[in-house]
Amino acid sequence: MAFAARHAISLHQPGYLLFTDADILFHPHALRLALAHTVATQADHFVILPTAIVKSAGEGMLLSYLQVMGLWAVRLWRVSDPKALRDAVGVGAFNLLRTPVYQQLGGYEALRMEIVEDIALGTRIKREGFRQRIASGPGLVSVHWASGVSGILNGMTKNFFAIFRYNPAVVLLSCLWITVFCIAPVVFLTLPNTRASAILTLASVALLYVLSSRKSRVSPAYAVLFPVSAALIVSSIVRSMLTTLKQGGVIWRGTFYPLSELRKKQRLTDTGS
Repeated sequence: MAFAARHAISLHQPGYLLFTDADILFHPHALRLALAHTVATQADHFVILPTAIVKSAGEGMLLSYLQVMGLWAVRLWRVSDPKALRDAVGVGAFNLLRTPVYQQLGGYEALRMEIVEDIALGTRIKREGFRQRIASGPGLVSVHWASGVSGILNGMTKNFFAIFRYNPAVVLLSCLWITVFCIAPVVFLTLPNTRASAILTLASVALLYVLSSRKSRVSPAYAVLFPVSAALIVSSIVRSMLTTLKQGGVIWRGTFYPLSELRKKQRLTDTGS
């Protein structure tokens, strides 16, 4: 991506650069609408949330869970607020940037040791005070993440430990949180003293699935499998941590990234260096 950006800038001096993945399907009007919205909102960075192409029940179960839980990680309605620094977003499927902003940030060369570079890009843009905007356009940008449950979980193995900043304590606390709030309510249904609270919790989860489905086009019926999805995600998070620690780093597309270097880069990023 860094090479492509340098090439495009040297040849065409574009006002904007769009970074996307190779497996994305674009609606014929996607780019026109995105550019129009970017200009209208004076965005330095514009993201379109991709529409998931679901080919099996297992894929729908996991993707719907990740979409709903994403609302806990990033408050999408606060992305445009410059004061909400923790609410930053970057999506590999559609990162549209003004070229001067990309250059001022040092381009993708500055993110060479980032495993989840799309999220890192969004975080850095927000931290530097640039205007970030996000939109959902069902069907404008579509992607089939991976084939089946195993495909999605295997694909997340390299990402989860990086998302939790390569910190085992944060991983374990996060897994405990998911267990308490996503799995335990089903157990609490069987206990008279906690049944009412469990019903309220699960009803709230079902409502989130319904609201999410309006944009994602993934059936809200997968809310029934919410605890199963949670258990699978917890196992994948732990697997990501153990695999990375055992290897001493991350292997991605034939390149080995040492854990010591990844943590060093993370510390520099956290301190704003």
